[in-house]
Amino acid sequence: MGEMVIGGLASMLICLFLSPRFIELLRRREFGQHIREEGPSGHQSKAGTPTMGGLIIFTAIIVPFLVLYDGERDGFAALTVFGVALGCAALGFADDYIKIVKKRSLGLPARYKLLAQVVLAFALWLVARHVLDLDPTLFLRIGGDTAVDIGPVAYFVLVFLVLAGATNGVNLTDGLDGLAAGCSAIVLLTYTAITYITAGQEGLALLAICLVGACIGFLWFNAFPASIFMGDTGSLGLGGAIGAFAVVTQTEVLLILIGGIFVIEALSVLIQVFSFKTFGRRVLLMAPLHHHFEMMAWSETKVMLRFWIIAAVCGGIGFALYQQSI
Repeated sequence: MGEMVIGGLASMLICLFLSPRFIELLRRREFGQHIREEGPSGHQSKAGTPTMGGLIIFTAIIVPFLVLYDGERDGFAALTVFGVALGCAALGFADDYIKIVKKRSLGLPARYKLLAQVVLAFALWLVARHVLDLDPTLFLRIGGDTAVDIGPVAYFVLVFLVLAGATNGVNLTDGLDGLAAGCSAIVLLTYTAITYITAGQEGLALLAICLVGACIGFLWFNAFPASIFMGDTGSLGLGGAIGAFAVVTQTEVLLILIGGIFVIEALSVLIQVFSFKTFGRRVLLMAPLHHHFEMMAWSETKVMLRFWIIAAVCGGIGFALYQQSI
């Protein structure tokens, strides 16, 4: 427990210490956020705000985690999640770099993002099957310990869907100051409780709490009005960590509830697109869902806090169901 407290606090303090210097560096180099013209009018004032803050989040966890980590405790599961998260963060950084530094608004082509996600999912699947010795089993963890053997091929598809869904869900949620960082911290805190209190996987719990600490430290500068945005570096990296946690803890189905706020945001986009293409009309004033409430004249802070509450409720229920299922 002491190592977890040290790891979480160290990550938070490193983030708090490095962020002002990093923000100033980005400002000098004019690496600022581009704001879409079709977005909420109030967001135009945010144009030029430094981005790629995900670099700070992951820099803040590297030293505390690697210093305190003991691979023998959980069969290298934490190192697996760590590697996947860094891989997703690197993918996000490539996208941010092309958009911000190279001034190409579309960023990394979609086919390359998809290919990278397939490669990362394959690596996660390979380690899960042959290093962590996880069975290709789908645990429902809702109303009991029901499990279904789905076979190795379907298991790979599941791993890919979980990883791609988590990264894109966090990415879509990253549209308001402090929203994605706060919701990610809540989801990761849930995984801290699952891995430490219930499963006794101390390495995974250490990584989760380091990520929570880094998110909290980042929120000091990312809360409204934000001095820095996490960019795709942060959103894809945090999403990759959450997806990988779900795979190694075999909570793929339960992630729908634990990460419920990300699921809601992703579904709002799918529903909006389906409705417009099928019926020629929009269900929401703007998608993702947080923009809909902005268009209804809700303040950013009001939307952020209420989404945090929803994320906390989802996480609490998910933790209770996990405990009940083991």
